[in-house]
Amino acid sequence: MIKENKTHNKYSLKYKQPNHILRYGHFGIKSISFGRLSEKQFNALRWSMLKKLKLLTNNKKNFRFWTLFVMNLTLTKFNLESRMGKGKGAIYTKASYIRPGMVLFEFDNITEQQMRNLLHYISKKIPLKIMLVKKL
Repeated sequence: MIKENKTHNKYSLKYKQPNHILRYGHFGIKSISFGRLSEKQFNALRWSMLKKLKLLTNNKKNFRFWTLFVMNLTLTKFNLESRMGKGKGAIYTKASYIRPGMVLFEFDNITEQQMRNLLHYISKKIPLKIMLVKKL
């Protein structure tokens, strides 16, 4: 089991690859606002996104899908009745801070109309403002 460190910093260190351009697919979903995505929100979003993609592509699994952000923050919590002091508390989940301009997901082997339908569906489920980007 990997031991998680408790962290105070909101953003991870700079990556060598820029995270504002498309690297793998033809379409991408980019955030245009600040926000935080917890691990539970991410898993629910990923599950519903894959379910919607299956519907849009008529149960053909020929599409490709990449997740480009990492959970770089551990969230800690104490009991409600605990007194002040005595440290930071136990880790209960992981999260990721999202900056404007970050590409969150990339897709390949789907049409632009299918991608627009998926974006409309996702924008209601994610707590961020997002936009569609595509490779030229």
